[in-house]
Amino acid sequence: MFIRNEPFKLFLKLYPITSIILIVNIAIYLMLFLCTYFHLAPDFAYAFIVIFGRTRAALDNGWWWQVITPVFLHTDFAHILFNAFSIFIFAPALEALLGKLRFSVIYLSVGVISNTLSLFLEPGVLSYGASTAIYGLFGIYLFLILFHKERMNRQDRLVVLVFLIINLVFSFTDSRIDVIGHFTGLLAGLILAPLFFIHRLKNYQ
Repeated sequence: MFIRNEPFKLFLKLYPITSIILIVNIAIYLMLFLCTYFHLAPDFAYAFIVIFGRTRAALDNGWWWQVITPVFLHTDFAHILFNAFSIFIFAPALEALLGKLRFSVIYLSVGVISNTLSLFLEPGVLSYGASTAIYGLFGIYLFLILFHKERMNRQDRLVVLVFLIINLVFSFTDSRIDVIGHFTGLLAGLILAPLFFIHRLKNYQ
């Protein structure tokens, strides 16, 4: 389920939504990197982060798009590397299980829910990154493990649980990590999963 050995063109064909998510995240990171590292447009990069990250302005100025745009925004290489790797490994299987439309909707939905809750729980914090949506994916996997473990073999269940536990623990090791965003994303995925899987699980049974 999580072994990715497809040729590049086949990966794009089989998992178009995952591919788009990865391309958008990486492209935005590279743009910000070029603007700041080479001092081409550092003011533009800062303004871009403030406008499209999750900030207090979303509440004060009605910048409603900030409940979704942060999931495509990264400024640190380690951050984009880890999140892109997580999407590359764990998103394709769910896109295959759910289908392109349902996967698109639930990926964006968990990001919106997590960012919206975080805006009220920690309104003064500037935050961004795909982690909220990625933890939403783990929430979906957790739903399958708890209630429909027949959809995943033992090895895949173990991979998810170990990866999730390690990352939840790691969330508390760095003050820059959005712990609330991680937990709200996980809960959003766990709660929404039944709505998106109900017909497919019935058909499977």
